Amino acid sequence: MNYNQTLEYMYSQLPMFQRIGTAAYKDNLDNTIAICKLLKNPEKKFKSIHIAGTNGKGSTSHMLASILQSAGYRVGLYTSPHLKDFRERIKINGRMISKSYVTSFIKKNKTNFEKISPSFFEMTVGLAFDYFANSNIDIAIIEVGLGGRLDSTNVIQPELSIITNISFDHTNLLGNTLQKIATEKAGIIKKKTPVVIGETQKVTEHIFRKKAKEQHSKIYFADQLFTIKNTKHSADKKIYLQCDIWKDDEIYLKKLESELLGLYQEKNICTVVAACAMLPPKYNIQNKNIRKGIKHVVSKTGLLGRWQVLSQSPLTICDTGHNEAGIKQVLTQLKLMPYKQLHFVLGMVNDKDISTILKLLPPTAKYYFCRASIPRALDANELKKQANLIGLKGKVYHSVSEALSTAQKKAKAEDLVFIGGSTFTVAEIV
Repeated sequence: MNYNQTLEYMYSQLPMFQRIGTAAYKDNLDNTIAICKLLKNPEKKFKSIHIAGTNGKGSTSHMLASILQSAGYRVGLYTSPHLKDFRERIKINGRMISKSYVTSFIKKNKTNFEKISPSFFEMTVGLAFDYFANSNIDIAIIEVGLGGRLDSTNVIQPELSIITNISFDHTNLLGNTLQKIATEKAGIIKKKTPVVIGETQKVTEHIFRKKAKEQHSKIYFADQLFTIKNTKHSADKKIYLQCDIWKDDEIYLKKLESELLGLYQEKNICTVVAACAMLPPKYNIQNKNIRKGIKHVVSKTGLLGRWQVLSQSPLTICDTGHNEAGIKQVLTQLKLMPYKQLHFVLGMVNDKDISTILKLLPPTAKYYFCRASIPRALDANELKKQANLIGLKGKVYHSVSEALSTAQKKAKAEDLVFIGGSTFTVAEIV
């Protein structure tokens, strides 16, 4: 098989959560353990940092990778899902895995793997671990796919664990309370391994502390250690984020600049700074590395879709926020933006709490309903129907690109066009 045939095999033959949803989810680690055994346990051959959380784990992963790169390390990065290219999931120092490695890996292991009947994600985790083990990396940043306790990535023994925050998402799989969701994500806390919790939440704090105590692991809450002050978000078309980091009533990092523009990045930056402080001393991360890594995270890692400005006339922005907490952050930031009329290109997936999210959206916006090209995407006509019930008005379009081009044509110079509602909606236009 060539590379395109290899991808087609992976997409069509292996159950893929991003495409079909819960039917692809495995509620145990048996397949991953079997795959790792076949590959001679590559997960034991490199150092790692493990990152879970409902929102922010992707941005946090990329910022940490960028900081470690700035400190001179050779850094593996495993994230999901991808936006444009499958190989975005597996990178070393910002460079995607080669097509030839993907093809040869699948060709070599396909027959033995099929006896295990893995999901797309399980096989991809095996590919990432194999690649990192054979590429002489110093450390890998490994992002959890879904949950934590039963996620395929949870076979590693990391140097540090990070849980960014807890909010409602994938409740059909992880539980319908914040406590149940936190319990699943706490599953990445390993024995005698420090853990950083990004956000203190009263309803979940005790769960993390209990798990850390059971594992004899030190636990740190980022927002109890560090405080962000003097945050500046520009209110014109030149968008930027700048802030000061304080520790123990003293300035720790002054005028830290971020290449990631979302308001929600404040919490992620706090988490990342705490993580750098709690890494084993051998990594010797200095403030200049943190400053450089956060400022140049997009250029160093290739991160896409986080409050990304696509054009200036009309101002067009996309963001992958897709659950209740993520959408709330997007809407908070939209309120800071100067515009006369908001044009909202909206596409969602069919296993989210659609009505809860729709009720958050501004009724004064003009909506362009669309459907991403994956089986799991919600039909645009159904989306419009549910939106109309709560007073959101707009038209249906055959594709995300058609919805966007129409919105940009109708928008005036002083208007704003926003694309969101789903990672997969954003993926089709970045």
